Amino acid sequence: MSQQNAIHLHDGDLPEDFDIGPVVAIDTETMGLNPYRDRLCLVQLSAGDGEAHLVQIKPVSMGGRGYDCPNLKAFLSDDSITKLMHFARFDVAVLQKAFDITISSVICTKIAARLVYTFTDRHGLAYLCRDLLGVEISKHQQSSDWGAETLTDDQKRYAASDVLYLHALWDKLEAMLIREERRELAQACFDFLSARTRLDLLGYDEPDIFAHRA
Repeated sequence: MSQQNAIHLHDGDLPEDFDIGPVVAIDTETMGLNPYRDRLCLVQLSAGDGEAHLVQIKPVSMGGRGYDCPNLKAFLSDDSITKLMHFARFDVAVLQKAFDITISSVICTKIAARLVYTFTDRHGLAYLCRDLLGVEISKHQQSSDWGAETLTDDQKRYAASDVLYLHALWDKLEAMLIREERRELAQACFDFLSARTRLDLLGYDEPDIFAHRA
């Protein structure tokens, strides 16, 4: 696969009538880990076909459109599209906060891994891709400046790698969930993600309202 040909960079929004299938891997890059403080800079999408679509979100101060991206918002809000994510709790919160939308029909490979990969505490995307798929993902650009006006080729390749393998990873994890009779439990967790992220955005990550305190 030629990564140069597989990466499509979109400025500010998706094209009209964008359609890459019913199951789409999605990831985000932000300026930090606080959805209230740190702006969303990039949204990555892939159909699992070796191609990645990157939507760069630039603020008005940089000559961009900010969060005025109706095609992307409509795509993310479409309940008929299954969204594959890794650590969806963060990505869903970022997207719901930035675009003021509700995202449903989500599958989280990190939750799936935690339900069946109980023999290890390593559930990061790079580890799982290496262990289950034999694919090495470099994380060197993870903490780079995603708010820059122009993204480097290394940044684009890194961003693409976060979505290119999620379909194959989910196939492996779903088979394990079925084998261990936890597929239904996983789905219940996935269905709760939108509400869980709303609780996070309201400040209920701590204290945890589900925890018992005397």
